[in-house]
Amino acid sequence: MHWRQSRRPLLQPARINRKLDMAFTTTAAGRLEYERIEPANTQGPTIVMLHEGLGSVSMWKDFPARLAQSTQSTVVVYSREGYGRSHELRASRTSRYMHDEALVVLPEFLDQLGIDRPILFGHSDGGSIALIHAGGSGRPVAGIVALAPHVLVEDISVSSIATAKHAYETTQWRTRLARHHDHVDSAFWGWNDIWLHPDFRTWNIEGYLPRIGCNILAIQGEQDEYGSMEQIERIARAAPHVELLKIKQCGHSPHRDQAEVVLAAVRTWTERLR
Repeated sequence: MHWRQSRRPLLQPARINRKLDMAFTTTAAGRLEYERIEPANTQGPTIVMLHEGLGSVSMWKDFPARLAQSTQSTVVVYSREGYGRSHELRASRTSRYMHDEALVVLPEFLDQLGIDRPILFGHSDGGSIALIHAGGSGRPVAGIVALAPHVLVEDISVSSIATAKHAYETTQWRTRLARHHDHVDSAFWGWNDIWLHPDFRTWNIEGYLPRIGCNILAIQGEQDEYGSMEQIERIARAAPHVELLKIKQCGHSPHRDQAEVVLAAVRTWTERLR
């Protein structure tokens, strides 16, 4: 079904315990940076944020703190291998790199931090990782918020990623990304090369969807340049407990383009989970 935006105002500013320096933990993927944000009165499951294909802890900017405040939930955000201040990518990615993250690295990360039954909040690649984890790991998940997730590769995705390659090579984009990644070329090419590889065109995770037992809030912008509405509509057709939020005047990053709409919807959805 489609989501109607809540008319209630967002919560007033609350005291947030946010560490100024990144913490690190070690998994099979090497050293991973993470940040834990804790409201004064925490309620419900911990929200674990999974970033996009070129994301990192710092690229979420202030959204994790705003999410923690709005939902009154502890929020944990981390940079995957090759991103942010985490360990440099040690080998070329394969077409199963999101499966490896969802089924090997993420379970180990959750165990390292003592997180049980999280809400997974994933953007783009991170949304796909959340879906694979919930449908394939056999571990309990309280819920999934998937922003612009991919369940299959579309022509629009490949075209936009090819455009991103040109921009990285010819504009100041590399310089801007380097502010967020210690190993910026590793981060970019590790993502771009595999998405443009011919073998990746058959990548598809729809087989995991019927096995997801938790509630899913799937969000996508109507002007998403990396995927059509078919992505979240396929999730709604295959998974048993799905709500859709389609946002106007919004591209591939709903948490940046329409942050207030996303925060209001997630707050209402998490309240129902409780």
